[in-house]
Amino acid sequence: MKKIVIALALACAATTAVAAGDAVFGPWGVSLGYVDASVKPGDNFFSYTNGGWLKTAIVPPDRSVAGVNLELDKGNEAKLQSIVAALEAKPDAGAEERKLRDLYDAFEDTKAIEAAGLSPVKADLARIAALRSPAEIAAFTASPATQVGGPFAMRITVDQKNPNAYAIRLGQSGLGMPDRDYYLGTDKQIAATREAYKKYIVDMLTFAGVKDAAARGAAVYALEAKIADAHWPAADRRDADKTYNPMTISALAKFAPQFPWDEYFGAAGIARKAPVGERSVVVAEKTAFPKLAAIFAATPVSVWRDYLTVHYLHAFADYLPKKIDDTDFAFYGTIIGGQKIQLPRDLRGVHLLDAEMGEALGKLYAAKYFPPEAKAKAALLVANLLKAYEADIQTLTWMAPETKAKALEKIRHFTPKVGYPDTWRDYSALAIAPHDLVGDIKNTEAFEWNRRLSRIDAPVDRSEWGMTPPTNNAYYNPTLNEIVFPAGILQPPYFDPNADDAVNYGEIGATIGHEISHGFDDQGSKYDAFGVLRNWWTDADRKDFDARTTMLAKQYDGYEPLPGLHINGRLTLGENIADLAGLVIAHKAYEIALDGKPAPVLNGFTGDQRFYIAYGQSWREIWTDGLTRRIVLSNPHSPSKFRVNGVVRNDDGWYAAFDVKPGDAMYLPPDQRVKLW
Repeated sequence: MKKIVIALALACAATTAVAAGDAVFGPWGVSLGYVDASVKPGDNFFSYTNGGWLKTAIVPPDRSVAGVNLELDKGNEAKLQSIVAALEAKPDAGAEERKLRDLYDAFEDTKAIEAAGLSPVKADLARIAALRSPAEIAAFTASPATQVGGPFAMRITVDQKNPNAYAIRLGQSGLGMPDRDYYLGTDKQIAATREAYKKYIVDMLTFAGVKDAAARGAAVYALEAKIADAHWPAADRRDADKTYNPMTISALAKFAPQFPWDEYFGAAGIARKAPVGERSVVVAEKTAFPKLAAIFAATPVSVWRDYLTVHYLHAFADYLPKKIDDTDFAFYGTIIGGQKIQLPRDLRGVHLLDAEMGEALGKLYAAKYFPPEAKAKAALLVANLLKAYEADIQTLTWMAPETKAKALEKIRHFTPKVGYPDTWRDYSALAIAPHDLVGDIKNTEAFEWNRRLSRIDAPVDRSEWGMTPPTNNAYYNPTLNEIVFPAGILQPPYFDPNADDAVNYGEIGATIGHEISHGFDDQGSKYDAFGVLRNWWTDADRKDFDARTTMLAKQYDGYEPLPGLHINGRLTLGENIADLAGLVIAHKAYEIALDGKPAPVLNGFTGDQRFYIAYGQSWREIWTDGLTRRIVLSNPHSPSKFRVNGVVRNDDGWYAAFDVKPGDAMYLPPDQRVKLW
């Protein structure tokens, strides 16, 4: 993904359009006031392009970030609020619109939520308390509606080695904190977070009326610590080859025999028998599975009941009385995310609709805010970037002809999706009852699982989207070899037809290039033109490519977003490759767009300078320390500053544009610059 989804990444408002002479964004599409001329571009390009803004930037108390994405999000929140307001005032709303309205109204009715107390979840908590065997525990963790989970997570996805079919994918799971490093790390902040989590567990058990909550909470934490110790590190989980381990359910039962697999799959509605033979599953972190199964079997059922109680209340905290909601936010929002206060309830309601009925809401959004001409213009820009990539591959000197032919085949089979789906999701089977918030949420979760389960043996639906139309993000899907750009990101300042070409290519062009480049990053490059996980490289070319990307990983290992906290170059390698290759390709596409004509000099800046300034300002953002720590420890993206400085210092075009010389802080000798695409 191009952007990091912090909570719900939304699109920008139309009022931020970058027209000629705009007082905010300047005469050609960026904010000249944000450029800090006191900083040498070659010393800190992030500060040079954004320093004027950085001097006064503050993260709002109800957010974890400040900057361009938040500005876009706030504008789009207003758009979606206007859509919801229109639904409230529409007496003749259709069935789907009524479901949106009823779900939103139930979430906003805090008086009813307070009056109900824990009664909406009483039956589920009683069900947890009545569990008497490991088999019953395993079955509950697989229940689609209750969202609790356990040591294993299950999803239905496209088969990596047969993209025409779906597969059941199983992965390690079971932690209440974001990653194993929160349990195993030794620095003071992580230790303090652990203590806060231990208190959180006790608080949740207390809300549920559990006796001896302190002692029982300690047992829950000890269980999670054992699970964390068995987990693979985040960087290892990125490896597409190591995490593709197909086996039949019978073979899985023999491989990890201490877990009740039949009850687990049965609760999810999955039978061992498939249309042809026994059903297979794909195991991700293979060596962790026997360890997790052993932990499961060795843990008393009573501890699992308490574990499920805590995780259940966390899953439903947003829909329960304020004391539970606030306690949940105090840990996950403040301790983990760095937010000081919650978002206003009405904004949270909009986010809820996007999360649970995103295409129903997105259909209304697209109709009102993303006209066909905008889709056509964006699609043309995507096509231009694909052409630039194709042209670039043909000029590569480090790649053998056989590998190059396969790379060209892959780029020619890319499927772009722009704006919104051609076919909208059908929500007619989703039951939303007025004034039954917890029941509605359970229905949305069960609806989504059953929608996927019902087609498990059918051909893959290649028209499906993995993001909603209002999302300010984009993604590459290797199994379908597709690049997807929701309407939410195809907005100013990322894309504006009134902006200078250099700016559009430096912002949305680099975004498009980023997603294309995921098809050729360290993991995406393992999939062929048809989305099959297989090696299409010559041995020599793969060795050369891996050596280049290892250089990039080592560069990022040296970056330190917080004192003592370094970026994990292997964990972030795919995104760092995509950032670098995407920027280089976007610059080549910009040169193609000039068609041999010189770019004008505007406000004293050359076309190339405007291109790179636009790229730098596309990452104008600061985070809370809590969010920075969470992302660095568990997320494959680098913090924004390093998505600028770590990238441009490997790009020869940037050196030429700003006359970066030896002695400048960011200077790298040519032989140390990573050259990929």
